Amino acid sequence: MKGLDFNKLAAGVLVAGVIAMVAGFTANGLYQPPHSEERGFRIEVVANEAYADEAEAAAHAEKLDIAALLSAADAEAGKAVAKKCAACHVFEKGGPNRVGPRLWGIVGANKAHTEDFSYSKALKEAGGTWDYEALFAYLENPKKAVPGNKMAFAGIKKPTDLANLVAYLRTLSDNPLPLP
Repeated sequence: MKGLDFNKLAAGVLVAGVIAMVAGFTANGLYQPPHSEERGFRIEVVANEAYADEAEAAAHAEKLDIAALLSAADAEAGKAVAKKCAACHVFEKGGPNRVGPRLWGIVGANKAHTEDFSYSKALKEAGGTWDYEALFAYLENPKKAVPGNKMAFAGIKKPTDLANLVAYLRTLSDNPLPLP
């Protein structure tokens, strides 16, 4: 092998090594970002003003015409909407609590009713039941319906998705609450 051929071979190996090294640093930067000291994911929630009282929440619910929305709702479509909730909640009867409580039997139940879950002080003090009006208001905007609650979810804005979800939650019961 001549000296010039050896130099070309060595330069080729060196350039290939440099390219591989740069590609490795780039891939590490893209796929393994620096770790923060905080665990978990931060979910940004847009702060909204709360309802002044239950009467204002009920008036808002009436604007939605809950009875009409629920009569046209599709529980199967609501099951698909409920996938947004599955990261924090389970839907099976007797299922375990997660970040949020299990949702079996929620429609018509008292607020903060699951005894083996640590609810926020705001939800414990809210009182009342999860009737259709309360569920619509809460699922549309949890921070506005019950200010100070722990649920970090912005809400479901589309009325048909909201109705479908509530219709699905209604099926998760041995004795479903009658429709309004």
